[in-house]
Formats: sequence, structure tokens, C-alpha cells
Amino acid sequence: MPKFYFITHDNTDAYFNLASEEYLLKQTDNYYIYLWVNDRAVIVGTNQNAIEEVNLAYTEKAGVKVVRRLTGGGTVYHDKGNICYTVIAPYNQNEEHYKKFTAPIIEYLNSLGVNAKFSGRNDITIDDKKISGNAQTVYKDRIMHHGTILYNTDSSELAKCLNPSKLKMQSKGIKSVRARVTNVIEHLEKKMTVDEFKTGLKNEFLKSCTPYEFTDEDLTSINKLVEEKYSKYEWNIGRSPVGANTFTEKFEFGILTLTFSTKNGVVSDAEIFGDFFEKKPIKEFANTLNGIKFSKADFEKAFSNIGDYISGASAKQVVDKIFE
Repeated sequence: MPKFYFITHDNTDAYFNLASEEYLLKQTDNYYIYLWVNDRAVIVGTNQNAIEEVNLAYTEKAGVKVVRRLTGGGTVYHDKGNICYTVIAPYNQNEEHYKKFTAPIIEYLNSLGVNAKFSGRNDITIDDKKISGNAQTVYKDRIMHHGTILYNTDSSELAKCLNPSKLKMQSKGIKSVRARVTNVIEHLEKKMTVDEFKTGLKNEFLKSCTPYEFTDEDLTSINKLVEEKYSKYEWNIGRSPVGANTFTEKFEFGILTLTFSTKNGVVSDAEIFGDFFEKKPIKEFANTLNGIKFSKADFEKAFSNIGDYISGASAKQVVDKIFE
């Protein structure tokens, strides 16, 4: 039986927590189990198009971090009412790893009187509503499994972050499958805080694990990954698969249709059509959009002179609608 270390830390930065997983998986040799909590963040699957999955205008305005993870699966929302857990273990291709690694979570929930069970390919449900989604990746002879536990998350904020803008997109990215969700706290006879729930789960794991705290060397390596990868637009948004975008809206100045492609999160092949009145060739303006990042801030700068090309148009009214 391999020896597992249980890591305790209180860092709620999503960049740090996703970077710590990659560090532990790829730069160490030990096996780990640990719990972690993020401040508000949207976590995107490795093969997903963040532009398609996330309301980036809202997350940018609300200060919600968008972070790409190493594993596949769908986009999920994290906040301090959501507990995440990670297992890094030996890989055995003959084992049913999803059932194996979710079993302790289900047992703990059952001990609290909650009728939780494994469901489908990789979920934990209560009364057919999802409270935990899980994903995995294999690196050499080790597997990393991680999952969420919706304990008392803000479902209204979840809806705002995961509701994409009016852009119609076609991409080759993996699409999220939205499921009916519920919070664990709604199913507890004896209510407890998220910290109490987390402590109880931690104590269950500590029965078979050795406590471990990040060393200075660990922290240096994790923070290096944060700086060079997990805090970067190029990884979190720019790594999105190619997408073709179409936006059409009727304004007071006329109907405007904008089409463009995104590759690595950068706009290309931009074109604008409509029944508006041109003041200058709109093709000339459309060309200025190519090469900018897909973000509301970059679009606001690029559209700042749209009134020079379309009679009666303003940057704010157009960009607000694109990212609505």
C-alpha cells in the first residue's frame, strides 16, 4: 500500500491551486490527497474554448478569475462554498479510478445522513442532482484525480459566470454538459458551516494519510508555475481551440453583423456587414480588429473610433451588446 500525504493549506487563489496540482503531479514523486477552496473562479477544461463557455465580460468586470486546468471535462464555477479535492496516486489501467477516488467522499456524505451515490461516468449525485463533478489525467505512472463538492455555493453567481454572451460560436472545443445541481447543505438534517464540513472530511482522510505542509521549495516552484503559466491569458483563454463567431444586433443606427475567428484567443478574419450608413469604408475598420485579444477591454479600445466609420455608432453601445 503506497504512502499518502495529506496536504493542509489555506491559499484560496485559483492560480496557485491549479498550479500546485501540476507541480505535485509532474515535479514530485510522492502520493498526495488534499482539500482546497478557491475564491470566485471559473475553471475551464483543458480542451474547451473559454470564449464559448464563459461570460468573459462578466467575469472580467466582477473580478472572477478564469483558469484552465490540466484535465478534461466541462467548465465549473468555484467559490468558498465549493470544496475541491485532489488525489495523486499510482496509475493502474485495470482499476475503475473514478469509483475508487469518489468512494471516500460518498462514504463521508452517507455518514452525515446524505443519500449520495456515484452516478454516470464521473459524478456524485443526491436525489439525481449533481453535487460533484470529477476529472482525471495520467502523467507517466501516476494519475491525478480531482473533483468538486458543491457544499453551499452561490448558484446565482454560477449562472452569471457560465452564461456566454450573445456571440454565436462554432468551435471544435469540448462543450460543457449542464446538469441539475444542488448544494450538500440543503440535504443535511444537522447544518454545519463549510469549514466544519471540510474539517470532518479532512479528519477522515487523515486516518490513512500522513500530514504534510508545503515547504519553501514547494512554494517557490508552485509560484513559478503561477507566474509563467496559470496567471497568463495565453494559457487560460488563448489556448482555446479555433472558434468562428457571429454577432448580429439591431441598433438605432441600423443592423450590424460582426463575424470573426479566434485562434489562441486572438481575433482574425474580422468582417462587418449591415444596413448602417458608412462614413468611411467599414472594411478598413474591420481590419483593425485582427490581432487583438478577445476581451472586453481590448474591444473597447479597438471600437473607440467606430463612429468615424458608421454614422451614429458608439463604442459603448456596440461593445456592451457584444459582451452582454
